[in-house]
Amino acid sequence: MTRRAERALVRRVLAGDRDAAESLVKSFQESLYAFMLRISGRPEIAEDVVQEAFVRALTNLSRYDDRFRFSTWLFTIAKRLYVNAQQRLAPAYDTDTVGAAPSRSADEVSAYHAGETSAGARSALQHAMAALSEDQREVVVLFYQLDWSVEQMSEYLDLPPGTVKSHLHRARARLRDALETSEALMAPIREIVA
Repeated sequence: MTRRAERALVRRVLAGDRDAAESLVKSFQESLYAFMLRISGRPEIAEDVVQEAFVRALTNLSRYDDRFRFSTWLFTIAKRLYVNAQQRLAPAYDTDTVGAAPSRSADEVSAYHAGETSAGARSALQHAMAALSEDQREVVVLFYQLDWSVEQMSEYLDLPPGTVKSHLHRARARLRDALETSEALMAPIREIVA
C-alpha cells in the first residue's frame, strides 16, 4: 500500500468510517503477524501482540503523525508491546532452586537439542535465524519477508541507512555460516539414514 493510500485510509478511519478501519486492519494484519511470528517464534505470542497492536493503533489513531508511514508506526507499536511482554515474562531465578536441579551431561543436552531440530530446510533456517541477534533477525525479516526498503527500515528502526545495511550484511554472513554449519552437521545423519 502506498503512503498516499495509507493516509487516505487513516483519514477515513478518523472520520468514523468503520469499513475503512476494517480495510486498514486487513491491509496490515498478515504482514504484521508474519513479522511478529518470525521475531517471537511463537504463534500465540504473535497473535496476542498483533491484536493488541491494532487495538492500540486504532485507539490512538489521532496521535498518528502522517509524515511517517502508518505501517512503520504500527510495527513500532507491535515491537514495543513484544519487548515489554518479554521483559514482564523474563524468568526470575531462585538460586536455591537452580542449585537443587539435577545437572545434565553435555551429551544429554546435545542429544536433546539435536532431537528438537528436524532435517528440513525450514528447521535449518529457523535455527540459523535463532543464531542472529534480535536486531539482525528483525532486519532480515523486514527486508526478505516483508520486502521493506532500507529507507523504510531506517525510519522504523530510527537508524541511519548505512547502519541498517551493516546489520543486513552481518546478518547475511551469520545466516550463511549457520546454514553451512547446519549442513555440515546434517551430512553424517543423512548418510546413516540413507
